[in-house]
Amino acid sequence: MKIFKKILIILLILFVVAFSIIFMIGFGYYSNTLKEKPLVTRVEEITSKENYTSFDNLPANYINAVIAVEDHRYYDHGAIDPIGIARAFYTNIRDGEFDEGGSTITQQVAKNLVFSQDKTLLRKLGELFAAYDLEKNYTKNEIFALYVNSSYFGDGYYSIYEASQGYYQKEPKDLTLSEASMLAGIPNAPSVYAPTVNLDLAKKRQKHVLNKMVEYGYITQDEANNVQ
Repeated sequence: MKIFKKILIILLILFVVAFSIIFMIGFGYYSNTLKEKPLVTRVEEITSKENYTSFDNLPANYINAVIAVEDHRYYDHGAIDPIGIARAFYTNIRDGEFDEGGSTITQQVAKNLVFSQDKTLLRKLGELFAAYDLEKNYTKNEIFALYVNSSYFGDGYYSIYEASQGYYQKEPKDLTLSEASMLAGIPNAPSVYAPTVNLDLAKKRQKHVLNKMVEYGYITQDEANNVQ
C-alpha cells in the first residue's frame, strides 16, 4: 500500500510538472506572437474596416444558423466548451468520421486573428490563451461579429459582407433563410462548401445547417423543408 501511495504521488507530481511546462510553453508562444501586433490592434483592424458588419446588422436567421452549426452553447460557456469537446469526440467516434470539432466560436476568432491555420499543438495552446483574452475583453456579441468579419467564405471573400455581396448581391441584413444557411456552412471548409466550387456539396452542407437549426429550435421542420 505504501508503494502504491508513493507511485501515486510521483505520478501526480509528474503531471503537475508536465502541465506547468505545457502551460508556460503555450503562454510563451502566445506572448511572442503578439509582440509585433497586440490582440487589441488586431481587433481594431477588423472593426475599422469599411465593410465591417456589426452584430446589430446581422439577420437573426444568420446568427442562429452560425450558432447552431458551429457552437450551439456559445452563450452558455466561456472561451472553451468542455461539454462541446466531449460531444464532438463521442460523435466522431460513433460515426467513424472526424467532421465535428470541439472549438468554440471564440477559439475560431483567436485562430483567425492571431495564428495561422496550421494544426499544431503549439498553435492550439496559444489559441486557448487568445480565446481567454477575447472573452475577458469583449462581449459575446462583439466576438461573434469578429468571427463573421474575419472568416473566409471562399471565392476571395473574407467577411460576411463580402460573401453576401459576392454570392447574392445584397447586404447581410437582407439575407433570406436559404442564403443565411448556405453562408453559415461555408467557413468550416471553404474550398469544399463554397457553392461556386461544388453546388451539390454546398447544398448538402446547407441541409446540415438547417437540420441543426431545427434540432436546436431556431426554425421548424416545415421552414427547413421549404428551403430550396
